[in-house]
Amino acid sequence: MNKSAKQFGLVLAAALALGMGANTAIAQVAEGYWGSSGMYVKNATGLCWHAGYWTPAMATVECDPDLVPKKAAPAPAAPYVAPPPAPTPAPPAPPAAPKPVSEKVTMAADAHFDFDKAVLKPEGKAKLDDLVGKLKAVNLEVVIAIGHTDSIGSNAYNKKLSLRRADAVKAYLVSKGIQANRIYTEGKGESQPIADNKTKEGRAKNRRVEIEVVGSRSK
Repeated sequence: MNKSAKQFGLVLAAALALGMGANTAIAQVAEGYWGSSGMYVKNATGLCWHAGYWTPAMATVECDPDLVPKKAAPAPAAPYVAPPPAPTPAPPAPPAAPKPVSEKVTMAADAHFDFDKAVLKPEGKAKLDDLVGKLKAVNLEVVIAIGHTDSIGSNAYNKKLSLRRADAVKAYLVSKGIQANRIYTEGKGESQPIADNKTKEGRAKNRRVEIEVVGSRSK
């Protein structure tokens, strides 16, 4: 038996003689402590006996719990955050309304007058009434009334007479509900004949107002 073993035996015997005991049996006495057969030797105050070469790095939980590094507490689990609900898909856009398709409409009519008169004859009014009825289905843009005369009389007089005839047509159309600001009048006098002014029949045809209507109609 070597010297260290003898010393350990003497100390153990002394501890037993003094009434010192050992703690509960463990698997193996840790290095740096006195003990035997899986038992640590403790003094009367319950402290383990350290070997001469013991260092704090050798501390065990059974003998020096305050010197044993504490294990870090596990980090708390992150709180569960429910995923945001999926966005509700936007309803499909309603189909675009079809664009209205329009077509250009041009209508023509005429009214004839007695010699040196600017008063509408009954047959002239009938033609204008028919024209007004057709305009109900049209988006009206403008009405153009152009007056004419035969060749009897001076150019200046016939110019004024032709304009009075165009204005007579405008007044009648306004009385039938056509907006006045949609009607344009002009007098051409004797400058645009459509028949021979040398005959009575030709002159009667030249005493006229030509009416042109411009507008649009949805298809």
